[in-house]
Amino acid sequence: MLYKTLSAAVYGIDANIIQVEVDCSGIKCDQDHFHTVGLPDAAVRESRDRVRAALKNCGYDIPPTHITINLAPADIKKEGSGFDLPMALGIVGAYGGLTKKEVTNCLFVGELSLDGGIRGVRGALPIALEARGRKISRLVVPEANAREAAMVGGVEVYPVRSLLDVISFVNSGNGIAPIKADADSLLRESQQFFVDFKDVRGQQTAKRAIEIACAGGHNILMIGPPGSGKTMLAKRMPTILPPLTFEEALETTKIHSVAGVLDPGTGLVGTRPYRAPHHTISDAGLIGGGVIPRPGEVSLAHNGLLFLDELPEFPRNVLEVLRQPLEDGTVSIARASMSLTFPARFMLAAAMNPCPCGFHNDRTRECQCTTPMIQRYISKISGPLMDRIDIHIDVPAVNYKEMRSSAEPEGSGKIRERILRTRARQLERFASSHLREQLYCNAQMSSRHIRTFCELSADCERLLERAMTQQGLSARAHDRILKVARTIADLEESANLEPKHIAEAIQYRSLDRTYWA
Repeated sequence: MLYKTLSAAVYGIDANIIQVEVDCSGIKCDQDHFHTVGLPDAAVRESRDRVRAALKNCGYDIPPTHITINLAPADIKKEGSGFDLPMALGIVGAYGGLTKKEVTNCLFVGELSLDGGIRGVRGALPIALEARGRKISRLVVPEANAREAAMVGGVEVYPVRSLLDVISFVNSGNGIAPIKADADSLLRESQQFFVDFKDVRGQQTAKRAIEIACAGGHNILMIGPPGSGKTMLAKRMPTILPPLTFEEALETTKIHSVAGVLDPGTGLVGTRPYRAPHHTISDAGLIGGGVIPRPGEVSLAHNGLLFLDELPEFPRNVLEVLRQPLEDGTVSIARASMSLTFPARFMLAAAMNPCPCGFHNDRTRECQCTTPMIQRYISKISGPLMDRIDIHIDVPAVNYKEMRSSAEPEGSGKIRERILRTRARQLERFASSHLREQLYCNAQMSSRHIRTFCELSADCERLLERAMTQQGLSARAHDRILKVARTIADLEESANLEPKHIAEAIQYRSLDRTYWA
């Protein structure tokens, strides 16, 4: 007998509906003949052992017969253990264990344990989005994935714990209520941080540069000796970034769901991601990879912050793969069988020592490095990558008086208010322009936008020309200076760029001359 159910497979950050067709011949055999076709991977092929054991331990003793399971369309590679549940349900239906001849308008996904329990799977959110798009009104998922899938409106999400629960649900339709989730309240509740800029003593210049970076979405590099607070500052940057919109939260959650790093207790990524990979990471770990590619750290940092500590210690080939996501906001991964594109629009914050020992130009400790040693250390970072970092800021060691000062540093809340006003000003400017591209911050402006929104007076032109000539800056650095200057003007609520805005923006490129000349 033939029985059909619906499931889904995830590719990139999107899902495809898969029809699970189960055919049981009814003719007993000396051996167990259980075949899965439709380009299954190893995890899908192993499903036969999990499914047979789960059915047996749930009281369904399946005789040794010919069982063929087809995952259609058959020309798409299937991976993962989420097909266990629809396979088991199809076998029970093929042997007459279900009262309905077919299950329509309902999609099943879940991994079976040997006792019939149902474990969570990756990608429940994109599966729910695809189900809604295909007008499938009911979705049966493991209890661990229920809150995540329930973030999608227009689909009834039924959480299940065991195979017996699913069989009872199909036969009677009773016993399991669809789960409800209030995404807006969850977003509000998640806007809580356990760190604050009040914890950072001193470093006023660095704080100013970080505020400018967050206000305009600019990439920033902090250079200073060990213990000066570079990592401490970077960890607090998400506390002053604008809150996620629901659309951004949904897009970010899709990526985390597919990667398998989503907290099942929340179901939604409510704060901007902060990713800080170790410098031993591979290029595949950073941008994504695999036979069927999965997101890397740059995609997990989408709509958030990627922090690279000890930047020169990263292998050069790993750093060079950052060029595409920094420029385009996406990562394209090509394989022989498919090509996938992951979103990767993030802010880059990086930190490094000024030399191998870390004490070059330090006021209190002597540097033991020679000039060639420093040059070799710095040259690990290529010029094209440095051009893509808008702000370079020196973070000196904090002195004793600043550390013990009784003055209360400014908190993240006040800084965030200024940044929100600045971002609102940018959005209003972009919305009122005739340019069609949708922009969210100054850092996303192209050359055409810069010509439109960054008009320079004669004094500004002379100042910028002199800096370009003396420091030997590239055309890309020229655009970065204008973007940063536009953000500085926005922070001061100035409609026009003034020489002081250009001068401050140029100061954040001075390390080009100091270290990379």
